[in-house]
Amino acid sequence: MVGRRKALLFSLCFFFLSLPSFSSLPSFQTLFPNSHSLPCASPVSFQPDSESLLESEFESGSDSESSSSITLNLDHIDALSSNKTPQELFSSRLQRDSRRVRSIATLAAQIPGRNVTHAPRPGGFSSSVVSGLSQGSGEYFTRLGVGTPARYVYMVLDTGSDIVWLQCAPCRRCYSQSDPIFDPRKSKTYATIPCSSPHCRRLDSAGCNTRRKTCLYQVSYGDGSFTVGDFSTETLTFRRNRVKGVALGCGHDNEGLFVGAAGLLGLGKGKLSFPGQTGHRFNQKFSYCLVDRSASSKPSSVVFGNAAVSRIARFTPLLSNPKLDTFYYVGLLGISVGGTRVPGVTASLFKLDQIGNGGVIIDSGTSVTRLIRPAYIAMRDAFRVGAKTLKRAPDFSLFDTCFDLSNMNEVKVPTVVLHFRGADVSLPATNYLIPVDTNGKFCFAFAGTMGGLSIIGNIQQQGFRVVYDLASSRVGFAPGGCA
Repeated sequence: MVGRRKALLFSLCFFFLSLPSFSSLPSFQTLFPNSHSLPCASPVSFQPDSESLLESEFESGSDSESSSSITLNLDHIDALSSNKTPQELFSSRLQRDSRRVRSIATLAAQIPGRNVTHAPRPGGFSSSVVSGLSQGSGEYFTRLGVGTPARYVYMVLDTGSDIVWLQCAPCRRCYSQSDPIFDPRKSKTYATIPCSSPHCRRLDSAGCNTRRKTCLYQVSYGDGSFTVGDFSTETLTFRRNRVKGVALGCGHDNEGLFVGAAGLLGLGKGKLSFPGQTGHRFNQKFSYCLVDRSASSKPSSVVFGNAAVSRIARFTPLLSNPKLDTFYYVGLLGISVGGTRVPGVTASLFKLDQIGNGGVIIDSGTSVTRLIRPAYIAMRDAFRVGAKTLKRAPDFSLFDTCFDLSNMNEVKVPTVVLHFRGADVSLPATNYLIPVDTNGKFCFAFAGTMGGLSIIGNIQQQGFRVVYDLASSRVGFAPGGCA
């Protein structure tokens, strides 16, 4: 009898161990090609505010110290290019993307303590801030008020920059923007920053106007674009919530293609970024959710404060780069395709070493995820095997794995899961098989990079609320976070 019980227990244990676990990964999911197309330049989800509204908002607005959270709509930068076709917009996006990736890789590969070389500026001004951005800056923007009374402008939001700046009058050189250029002389709360200020000392190599003894800044870009001007403090207004004393660059000399926005709200990890400056007001928390613009008319959004943290988010720890504190580094342990771990794609390929080389960053301004080349090739080959029943199509731009899905209502495609430390992120099919033309061609939306840095781009982040909980030094992913 005892022997039978032991045998029965052994059989039951074997049975339960043999069952698929709840964390096992499905092999395929369904893509509906006809419901996804190249996004058009849809109108922005918010309109310029009237002068009367600006004045009334100044009178009735509240200080952010009394507001625990702020939510803002985001629009894609393509919305400011309404004269282009969907194909032209997509081509421009890929061109911006390539420039940005090159610029980020150049910055990440710098020797610690050595600045990028810049052309000399009038007055012998030396570089104060070196940005990791490329031409065109980030990909998403919002509308916010600057000064008192608030003058509303479009500002790009970007996790790859550590500074807030905008174009200011008088302009020696200014690019074309959608709104009137901000004039600090008309603001009651604008103030220059002394050269001896802690804010000025936080710049990489602070410039100083020796006559006025005020701080100068310069942001230089990988393509030679730049913005130069006074480093100052000003009040920013977000939906009737004022944030006072934000250190920002007031640019009087700006050159480059910045796609119509007045400037940039840096969301990087450094101390001069907007989250870095306002951490005590918003508890060092912010998040965004970027919608799939090819399938949804809902706006993307960004949240600052406690409401930014989703209860269903799965978190991975943030890692520190000893030579660069701008970017958000995370640990990527591996990748699964079709329910199976891709052989050879291990944590060692994505390791951030002790001197700051390699690693993986989460970036809102890069569109297409770039993986270190050995990892990309292994992942791509695994996907091709899983998608062997789909009709192949010629390569497109940086994409080397494309399919002809014309006239197909639905197709089964291999699943893709990114295994971060502590968080498995299962991507919807629309986050990695995307339309690239209007004729039914879809491509695998990853690419390889010859450098050591891998970048998780915004196409792969679509539909997730990406939570930056800096108080706990972690980043989280909440599926379905744009609802």
